Amino acid sequence: MRKFIITALLACCLQVSAQQLSYYLPANVSYNSSVPTPKSVVGHDVGEWHITHDRLVTYMKTVDAASDRVTLTVTGTTHEGRQQLALFITTPANHAKLESIRQQHLQLSDPVKSTSLNTADMPAVVWIGCSIHGNEPSGANMSLLLIYHLAAAQGKAIDELLENTVIILDPSFNPDGLNRFSNWVNMHKSATLVSDPNTREYNEVWPGGRTNHYWFDLNRDWLPAQQPESQNRLKIFHDWRPNILTDHHEMGSNSTFFFQPGVPSRVNPNTPKKNQQLTGAIGNYHAKYLDSIGSLYFTKEGYDDFYYGKGSTFPDIHGSIGILFEQASSRGHVQQTENGLLTFGFTIRNQFVTALSTLEAARNMRKELLDYQRQFYQDVKTEAAASAVKAYVFGDAYDQSRNALFLEMMKRHKIEIYENKQALDADGKSFKPGSSWIVPTNQSQFKLVKTIFEKTLNYEDSLFYDITSWTFPLAMGLPSAELKTVPTLGNSVDDVKKPTGSIIGSSSKYAYAFEWDDFYAPKLLYALQSKGVITKVASQQFESVTSTGNKKFTFGTIVIPVAIQSKTADDIQRIIETNVAATGVQVYALNNGLSVSGIDLGSGSLVATRTPRILMLGGNGTSSNDAGEIWHMLDQRMKIPSSLIELDRFGSANISSYNIIVMPEGSYGNMEKAEQDKLRAWISNGGTVLAFEGAGRFLASAGITRTIYRSADGKTDTTLMLPYNMRSDEMRAREMPGSIFEARIDHTHPLCYGFRTKTMSIFKANTLFMDQNNSPYDSPVLLSDNPLQSGYLHKSYVDKVKGTAVVNIENIGRGKVITYSDNMNFRAFWFGTSKLFLNALFF
Repeated sequence: MRKFIITALLACCLQVSAQQLSYYLPANVSYNSSVPTPKSVVGHDVGEWHITHDRLVTYMKTVDAASDRVTLTVTGTTHEGRQQLALFITTPANHAKLESIRQQHLQLSDPVKSTSLNTADMPAVVWIGCSIHGNEPSGANMSLLLIYHLAAAQGKAIDELLENTVIILDPSFNPDGLNRFSNWVNMHKSATLVSDPNTREYNEVWPGGRTNHYWFDLNRDWLPAQQPESQNRLKIFHDWRPNILTDHHEMGSNSTFFFQPGVPSRVNPNTPKKNQQLTGAIGNYHAKYLDSIGSLYFTKEGYDDFYYGKGSTFPDIHGSIGILFEQASSRGHVQQTENGLLTFGFTIRNQFVTALSTLEAARNMRKELLDYQRQFYQDVKTEAAASAVKAYVFGDAYDQSRNALFLEMMKRHKIEIYENKQALDADGKSFKPGSSWIVPTNQSQFKLVKTIFEKTLNYEDSLFYDITSWTFPLAMGLPSAELKTVPTLGNSVDDVKKPTGSIIGSSSKYAYAFEWDDFYAPKLLYALQSKGVITKVASQQFESVTSTGNKKFTFGTIVIPVAIQSKTADDIQRIIETNVAATGVQVYALNNGLSVSGIDLGSGSLVATRTPRILMLGGNGTSSNDAGEIWHMLDQRMKIPSSLIELDRFGSANISSYNIIVMPEGSYGNMEKAEQDKLRAWISNGGTVLAFEGAGRFLASAGITRTIYRSADGKTDTTLMLPYNMRSDEMRAREMPGSIFEARIDHTHPLCYGFRTKTMSIFKANTLFMDQNNSPYDSPVLLSDNPLQSGYLHKSYVDKVKGTAVVNIENIGRGKVITYSDNMNFRAFWFGTSKLFLNALFF
């Protein structure tokens, strides 16, 4: 039987007493006794317990009150109401002129103003960011040491550092996740420490502490910025544009320590070569500091800098240097690994040492970093002038809400946008004033604009750490086009105005109608249903007389007959008025049932809508990220409640009250035969299952559906004859990290209500290729014959993907299974496909 022994030395490292802060802190440095130590405030030594977020905030505020080197700002709050902090650390003299330092620093981003700046006299700006993944806590715990050191250390070295540097410390990028994880490991810590990797302390239950409240990976949200934590953080980033931003992470327990530059061939081509050279130069400082304490490390392998939505890459497109640190994770307090016993204190020390090495590099390379940022934006101006694309135009004439969501996202990134003043035809699309906008490329954010709008098909490498394309107009389902000349620009968009809903025609004693195009139409429909209002959906087109003239209503229009309601006409009007204001949807008052053309309002083609009562499966065997994206869409966007039941409880749960079961991506290998039979019987009795990605494949393998999946054919290509040491690269090149594909749609089908185009863009991050069902009417969304729009696709999948089904519908008894090959709610910004999911709830 294997024995795990905790030695006296290990206990010494873990249970750091006040005098043993020397385990972490630099030698031969004296500290100001008026600045409290971490233990004196939080009640335990650094590394003895995992810091909870409330105690972390308390210590940061205490140091702020005790030190004239620190100014603390609350940048916002999380979904769970926890405060996000930014601590500005520099000399008292710099604090006295901090705003002028900031304003001057921002001039580096202005090619006109930056030429006159004397960078020899300017401080560098360094942002230290910690633990964006909550269960990678060594960074957040390190921040206790860092703020203490920077506030209390005395001597010439710290004075010179602070005089020449403004340091921004974010002690916890992800407060909700950090708190979830710290509670887990602390509640399972034994007084006699256990290092067995099998013990509960090191094995979180689903969904774990990595993510935020809605189970989003915040390190993928820097660019989309759909979560409040990201939006709060971006305000500080764009207010300061730091020269260096460090992102402190953890990785597998059997690893060592990683720092960038990472793999040279996996850097986004929009990132200048100089960026990687500077990253390598800074890396020499990390190596020196880690060598001094004997820590093992690696660099130039494993990780990449391609997707701009990560904390280590997002700065690179802003003239900054983003640096990823990955520390082997103890996952608790001490764990047996292939490299021996890994203590929590050791992981904290590595993060602290590399924070110090970053600051040393910033002090010594200060002018070079400032000059690089200035040159970056001067080069941007030159690149923009040379670009064949002079502007982008975008906008959906039928959905002002999606337009506003895209505008809001770009304005968070300080992108210049203008109203379109004239009718434009470009790339086979028409753009009209009032529903379209112009984004010129001749602006300081040219590179960011480019990466938001561009489509990419050619890559230097075939291995990726994250997605390979994120073209936002395709993601959001918005028409867009490149312009070779800049048209006459309208007003600058400074503040995005949310669409305002209203009743057109004031009131009606007969009926109301609203179209399904608007992103928030499902929110309005559910709000009406929840108030007991009877609603119907038009499966055919019709034209009615309104107060503004004849109006043509298309497939999916929601009709609210007044006379059949249990409420008075005045009550119906009041309910509609209240809810259109909260959704921005336009509702039309109709005063008679005789249509000018098409179906009349008493037609059988007006079908009763279903009020969804949703059960979502979760827990082990399902993806928490995918489940969280669905939960977020329903809860935050549409205000539709859903009940989450873990797979382990499904067998004993009473599911008779639900009419929808959502199965997020997952393997579902733990769903037993009895539970499968229970699910099959529930469907046969009239229920509808929505199964995403692997969930659909599970239902097919269980015999619940007859969906056929094409083989992904992951065999090794023997014609390559690669060396043995490259065998894993050949297999990884066959992965589908995330690309964009064109699909043909039948917009008369209930699942496609709200779409007016014949195609849509699908995000695919798997190798599931689903054949269409036997009935052509049961596969309303099919990938086209040449579907790749943007992103990487391995040659072995080119033929596999053609004509595959994105959605299949199968009748089982009185119920249905709707199978989706892909994620319809990817990372909360793929608005272009969300209605394929939402429509299944109502129609």
